[in-house]
Amino acid sequence: MKTRAVILAGGEGSRLGTLTAKRTKPAVPFAGKYRIIDFTLSNCVNSGIFDVMIVAQYRPHSLIEHIGAGGPWDLNRDFTGGVRIYTPYKARGASDWFLGTADAVQQNFRFIKNSSPDFVLILSGDHIYEMNYAKMIDAHVTRQAVLTLATIVVPQNEASRFGIVGVDADNRVKSFVEKPAQPLSNLANMGVYLFNTEILDSYLLEDHNLATSSHDFGRDILPKMIADGNRVFAYPYDGYWMDVGTASSYWKAHMDHLDDKPPFDLNDRSWIIHTRTEERPPVWIAREATIENSLICDGCEIASGAKVIRSVLSPGVLVRQGAIIRESIVLTDTIIEPHAIVERAIIDKKVHVQSSVRIGGRGTTAEPVLTMVGKNSIVPEGFVVEPGAVIGTDVVESDYPAKVVRADDYILTKRLAHEV
Repeated sequence: MKTRAVILAGGEGSRLGTLTAKRTKPAVPFAGKYRIIDFTLSNCVNSGIFDVMIVAQYRPHSLIEHIGAGGPWDLNRDFTGGVRIYTPYKARGASDWFLGTADAVQQNFRFIKNSSPDFVLILSGDHIYEMNYAKMIDAHVTRQAVLTLATIVVPQNEASRFGIVGVDADNRVKSFVEKPAQPLSNLANMGVYLFNTEILDSYLLEDHNLATSSHDFGRDILPKMIADGNRVFAYPYDGYWMDVGTASSYWKAHMDHLDDKPPFDLNDRSWIIHTRTEERPPVWIAREATIENSLICDGCEIASGAKVIRSVLSPGVLVRQGAIIRESIVLTDTIIEPHAIVERAIIDKKVHVQSSVRIGGRGTTAEPVLTMVGKNSIVPEGFVVEPGAVIGTDVVESDYPAKVVRADDYILTKRLAHEV
């Protein structure tokens, strides 16, 4: 039986702040060398699924560039599947910007049906996890299900952020409520759906013609299928899974991977997370530099007296003499000049943090307060950026009203930036 995977990668990701100002959420870097979508793509190929569609919408350019022909994932295929990226288009019939997750699939369904798959595996491109979809497919076939959805137990105080699933003793789904204000359980939907192709086609067409629908899987398709009495089953998952849709969850997922025993092993050669790797020289670390519990990528240079503590440095980051980076994520080709301090911050690509700058800190609340600096920005010498402040993209010294950027300030450039 044939399965076609469809990865939904169109979200604007506004809750990730400056990280998605110039890129779609699945294209955001993760763990130094990867992009978020690499985890879902790698799950597909490691599960033996080589027929993959990616449905994109918001700022897809960096995602398209990253995926290319799919070579790093062994998806540069023509006759046995491969990877294809689809974006919204204008046609004579009904086609436009995607109105919801179900509408995104509906508008591309004729492409999905081209190879006559028996099953359609709907996936999100913005989750960090390792999962063997082949086992889920086996369970789906054994139960003679028309829909199987992966579920995970989440903390009760976070349950309202998710679609909540009600099941019987046999894991047959009896109810589904999208992001309830008062959740009755903490069994959450992971956004991993396996449909029989024919029934998915039928429900998408019905939903497409329903003017009152929001055209979303969680709000419309799943509740309708369950209410109609279809054989819908939950597939329990007990591994690590993180929806990195907010700056805090993105930061936390990185910190999780810096623990002495990370949630899963990125060095596991039996389940490789594939990516498009940049050609960079080896890491260079000077005498008397200090590095603890950190991920350091190729091309980085750590100067004498610099400290990198529980942090992630993407390729090409330069940390000059005496600079300190703690519990932070620093993306590609950023420069941290001498004696600058960066703490609990997310610094995007090609940022120039000049000498003796102070960015972030531990804050005064129990929950971490994060500070963010957008792509291509400059933080001038001696400036202070307090915990919780945000520097947008392409910001230069003349854009700052003062040398101290207060908590909750958001500094934007006054120039019309050329976006690349």
